[in-house]
Amino acid sequence: MKKIFSLVLLTFGFLSTAQDSISLSYYLPQNITYDTTIPTPKSVIGHEVGEWHVTHDKLLFYMQTLAAASDRMTIENRGETFEGRPIVLLTVTSPKNHANIDKIRQDHMALTENGSASLNVDDMPIIVYQGFSIHGNEPSGANAALAYAYYLAAAQGSEIEAQLDNMVVLLDPSFNPDGLQRFAYWANTNKSINLNADNNEREYHEVWPGGRTNHYWFDMNRDWLPVQLPESRARIKTFHEWLPNILTDHHEMGTNSTFFFQPGEPTRVHPLTPKLNQELTAEIGTYHAKALNKIGSLYYSEEGYDDYYYGKGSTFPDVNGSIGILFEQGSSRGHIQESENGVLTFPFTVRNQFTAALSTIEAASNMRTKILKFQRGFYTGLRNEGLKNKTKAIVFGDNKDAAKAWHLAEILSRHGIKFHELASDATIGGKRYEKGKSYVVPMNQKNPRLINAMFEKRTTFTDSLFYDVSAWTFPLAFNVDYNEIGSLANAGKEITQLKELIGGADRQSNYAYLFEWHEYYTPRALNAIVNKGIRAKVAKSPFTLEGKQYDYGTIMVPVQNQDLDAEDLFNFLDTVAKDSKIQMTAVGTGLTKGIDLGSNDFDPIKKQKVAILVGNGIRSYDAGEIWHLFDTRYQMQLTKIDMEYFGRADLSDYTDIIVPSASNNAFDKAAMEKLKEWVKNGGTLIGYRNTVEWLAKNELMTKLKFKKDTLVAKNITFGQKQDFNGAQVTGGAIFETKIDRSHPINFGYKNDKLALFRNTNTYIESDKNSYNNPIVYTNNPLLSGYISEENLELIKGSVPFQAQRMGKGRVIGFTDNTNFRAFWYGTNKLLMNAIFFGDSM
Repeated sequence: MKKIFSLVLLTFGFLSTAQDSISLSYYLPQNITYDTTIPTPKSVIGHEVGEWHVTHDKLLFYMQTLAAASDRMTIENRGETFEGRPIVLLTVTSPKNHANIDKIRQDHMALTENGSASLNVDDMPIIVYQGFSIHGNEPSGANAALAYAYYLAAAQGSEIEAQLDNMVVLLDPSFNPDGLQRFAYWANTNKSINLNADNNEREYHEVWPGGRTNHYWFDMNRDWLPVQLPESRARIKTFHEWLPNILTDHHEMGTNSTFFFQPGEPTRVHPLTPKLNQELTAEIGTYHAKALNKIGSLYYSEEGYDDYYYGKGSTFPDVNGSIGILFEQGSSRGHIQESENGVLTFPFTVRNQFTAALSTIEAASNMRTKILKFQRGFYTGLRNEGLKNKTKAIVFGDNKDAAKAWHLAEILSRHGIKFHELASDATIGGKRYEKGKSYVVPMNQKNPRLINAMFEKRTTFTDSLFYDVSAWTFPLAFNVDYNEIGSLANAGKEITQLKELIGGADRQSNYAYLFEWHEYYTPRALNAIVNKGIRAKVAKSPFTLEGKQYDYGTIMVPVQNQDLDAEDLFNFLDTVAKDSKIQMTAVGTGLTKGIDLGSNDFDPIKKQKVAILVGNGIRSYDAGEIWHLFDTRYQMQLTKIDMEYFGRADLSDYTDIIVPSASNNAFDKAAMEKLKEWVKNGGTLIGYRNTVEWLAKNELMTKLKFKKDTLVAKNITFGQKQDFNGAQVTGGAIFETKIDRSHPINFGYKNDKLALFRNTNTYIESDKNSYNNPIVYTNNPLLSGYISEENLELIKGSVPFQAQRMGKGRVIGFTDNTNFRAFWYGTNKLLMNAIFFGDSM
């Protein structure tokens, strides 16, 4: 009893000390002096670093104030988040270097170009990009940026001056302004005067969706390669303008963890990453270890995290001749919390991040010439690779969908990858490519390894465990045709700036307008049309009219009996087509080869009112990706109904309700019955991922049968248990399906094969009636990525989609996410088909 009482006293004493005595000196090295003309964080934002969670507005204000006060710093605004917050960057170096900053950047970039052997790296500054808190509820990084920026501006003495003379620091104080603001609000509004370390305290349990993500609930640390979000686009532009030698990414992990720095798992490094990159990462790690030893902080390395997926901030630099470094700090998730390692205070987590930031620039300074030579050697080696490569170029495109190919080319452009227009229409490898809808990417350019990382298919691995996805092959994600080619004969002129896609109606008609469903933005057009009260129909069979072939899913807008006269209808449709980047064709007759325009094989399309369920029990990532798709791509209204008030919501006006991946306990019995009644009355319920299993369990999809593995661990020790189970996880791979193009779920797809992304082990058995299986995994389905042998057998012949009637309505299930991370353009239309054509299924 005495021991327990002593521990309690010690703990409360520690709480009081941590609360009352925090000062800037807790973080700063004490053996140097600081410029008193430089404002401290507290003098500007009104509280000490770590006393409260800094909000983004205060963080921004301090950085602006600091840059105005220090001749070592400049600040720039590189854009805005979805919520309108500035995406700022500070450039920190000596005043002498600032006066010559453009020349320094140009010389640094020259190190990566042909002829770099003549450059003397002995006099060249090293470039270090330091970024903080890409996950908003991992705030110790952004809060450490306050103290770190002060240190860079105010520290005096020969050491810091020498470092800044030989270094340019690109300081990104908040990778995720919207998420940081959201979490700071939560932590601060739940803070007590008497700090409470109890794990059950509300402060440490955020409300859904939490502050980790940005406005649309995206994990932005997965967007470095796809660059679909404004925050990512700003930092990628900076990255390619500077090609920094080191990029650090400050995160947090579970409260019971200590501090992690790279390198990570040695067997989980992408094969395109040079071995020397990992050796240099390990050497830099010795500086982190030394610094953390000095302040007595526990840490670990070479376990738990990997360097495989190039879409993460700590791995993306590795395929670009830079060195990416991940820091993970055990999180207090608020101001103070109990942990296995003692009471964890927010200031303690901030100090560890600050310490790692300092050890980074110490390592960069001491290893400067070695790292600069590595970067030069990386690009020199790539030039040799490009010359030796038998594949001289990659051609990609879609002769039915210019927009998807354009957006893939847009990503290449953001990464500084050169590409050309197609010289002329051509058939390559049995695939038809059209000029204006296709692009040619030469391999002999600055970074062919980055191109390989984006386009390659890989199915063999040295390790069966992955921290993230194991495949992200871009042409498969975009569902475009592509081929490797052995010459540049098909390459036209280089495209230095992508031209905007052009759409419109070709002329006025007094009979009807037609547009095929293939183009990416057709759902935007159709939504605008039906919301205007204009009647439209969808063709369930192909036909030919006035010499042009029209595929399944063609949309027909008749001119007669509309609320608009012929001229106003034309003007409206022309505006819609231009906005949606699609071509509408005016026709003067309904007589076709195939189904005539008055055929009953044209189904009417209703105006849709769609809701999505969000809140506790719903996976926020999946919900956010759908919200983003509706809001930013298709300009469609989507009502977000929170599970907290779902039971009280009137659902009668909704035509469709989407349920993203949901936990088993997301719905109580009353909510489930409410959904059933709504479907029976004519609604379409669309469920994703593990939602499909509880739809079956609760008799909303009564015909579903699932394939289950019977794997038993044999000759597996307790120490091997985690790896054994981990090897059965399908963390993210790409699989081939065969599709029935006549089924409405597949309208708009021109090929009979479709690549699907999968990160679940939910396998539905095919229906006994083949027409109920419009999408079926082939017998050799793995296109790219990792899947265990056992799961590979289960996926063969299984179906990722099913639709069933219930009363007057329908229930539709997808086993996997068709909208993954906003760059899976190739399967976005499956959801749109379910919404617009559900009544035809």
